Amino acid sequence: MALDEDKKRSVQEFFADDPEKADKEFFGRVANPDRRGFLKRTGLATMAAMVGTSIPFHRNMPIGFVPAAMAQENVLFGKDGLTLLNDRPLNAETPPELLDDAITPTSRHFIRNNGIPPEDVDPATWTLTIDGFVDTPLELTIADMREQFEVVTMALTLECGGNGRGFFNPPAKGNQWTYGAVACSEWTGVRLKDVLEKAGVQSNVVYTAHYGADGHLSGDPDKLPISRGVPIAKAMTDNILIAFEMNGDALHPMNGAPLRLVVPGWPASTGHKWLTRIELRDQVHDGPKMTGTAYRVPAYPVSAGQDVPKEDFVIIERMPVKSLVTFPANGAESGMETEVRGHAWSGDRTVSKVEISTDFGSTWMDAELDAPVNDGAWQNWRANVTFPQAGYYEVWARATDSEGTMQPFAIDWNPKGYLNNTMHRVGVRAS
Repeated sequence: MALDEDKKRSVQEFFADDPEKADKEFFGRVANPDRRGFLKRTGLATMAAMVGTSIPFHRNMPIGFVPAAMAQENVLFGKDGLTLLNDRPLNAETPPELLDDAITPTSRHFIRNNGIPPEDVDPATWTLTIDGFVDTPLELTIADMREQFEVVTMALTLECGGNGRGFFNPPAKGNQWTYGAVACSEWTGVRLKDVLEKAGVQSNVVYTAHYGADGHLSGDPDKLPISRGVPIAKAMTDNILIAFEMNGDALHPMNGAPLRLVVPGWPASTGHKWLTRIELRDQVHDGPKMTGTAYRVPAYPVSAGQDVPKEDFVIIERMPVKSLVTFPANGAESGMETEVRGHAWSGDRTVSKVEISTDFGSTWMDAELDAPVNDGAWQNWRANVTFPQAGYYEVWARATDSEGTMQPFAIDWNPKGYLNNTMHRVGVRAS
């Protein structure tokens, strides 16, 4: 079966069809000669990460074995209430009502993987290489970074470029994200800008290229699942971090432990997880998922279902203005009065206004809007509403950013289902 078809199958289906191939491609595992356990422990760390702890009796596992926790689709250890969209690679989103915190807890931060997580994620031995068109190539441990650069903590918003894809018609291929591929956690690390300045950025540099230790789904060590980058001007801004902590603790394994980039305001795919290398290039980076139609949209409006030549796609940079209602939950029962609250963000900009409507957009009221706690953080908002009589209502929210761009009721379709920033609506039954 072709690899593209393999990707569409669940863990259970994949292992049922060809367990030995599945072991190698999913976990990177090669069994001992007796067809049990892990030869030289290859792949054991991947399986342990996915079940959330070590596996003391792994030597007894037969080839093609799927841990019961995974067979039950309970692969989201250390996560609270996330919705599993795909288990190969692992992708999961957070229901909006679980994103109510001003700072997203690690347990509720979404997961977006493109390949197989690495086996060895020991922070004590992890190194990051900075090379390419630099004056002085660097190889840094995490301890080196803590010692040589200012360590900062920032609340930074990450959003998958495909967040909202599930609402496009005709459907776009890919994970059918609804609202929950977004989060704003506190990240601790060093500024990418500071590290690049120490390496010495040469005058011909155009783009960064990011590489990680995650493996390709095929199991081929010569293939990368993803390698994206950003223009050098973006890389030299003050709020891009090389992060080694998340919410005051170690990174979650599925959020890139022990080292990752955090690039707020741009597609989260630019913030490579399990980061091992940053190369400075004299051209726009052409790594996996940088070319073709990946993380790109047509350069002009297109009609639904229209074929668009690949050469007419442009790279997504800043994410659009958006807001999210986190309370009340969609379908909630309410009294005649309730607080409504949520978050708003807009790429590299700030949000200047959030409005809500409870009469299907006929009238709007301003919400109380907080300033971002730092550049790159989402903004929290709230409003008190009174319903005129018992019945069904919808709470609509729309944000306007610092350049005057307002969140739309509907957006133009695009072939890959990116950048859906339509207004969030939740239904409420008041009594």
